[in-house]
Amino acid sequence: MTIAIGDTIPDTPFTVMAEEGPKEMKSADLFSGRKVVLFAVPGAFTPTCHNDHLPGFVENSEAIKAKGVDEIAVVSINDVFVMDAWQTATNCDDAITFLADGSGAFTKAVGMELDLTERGLGPRSLRYAMIVDDGKVTALNVDDVPSNATASSAENILSAL
Repeated sequence: MTIAIGDTIPDTPFTVMAEEGPKEMKSADLFSGRKVVLFAVPGAFTPTCHNDHLPGFVENSEAIKAKGVDEIAVVSINDVFVMDAWQTATNCDDAITFLADGSGAFTKAVGMELDLTERGLGPRSLRYAMIVDDGKVTALNVDDVPSNATASSAENILSAL
């Protein structure tokens, strides 16, 4: 079942890079009592994700947070070391939280899996963005074509806030 507006985010683990190394973060800790913009990409460093999708959220992070958003996070089915390297390479500092969904547990729980095995990429996530208010999805934009970052763009999320 694909998550929809009004649904509660399932409690699954992410991995984030902390100063002391990889650390588990439960989705409940991220979303409970907070307004969060979460966007998902098929893969860190992939062309559309790296050149189009992520930069829009970085450039609009202050405007998004000015609308009452506590945190902006990106999730991908990549390991925590790849997500950490991506964060470092893009100089995002604290503008965006990078969530590793290495086993795809979150992606599967929200029904946003994408099988790119034929392209040599394996299981990935659809490209989407959502607004989550205290654990409930209040907006959800999913791109029809994973190589396009239009419906899930930062500009569209900003206008939905």
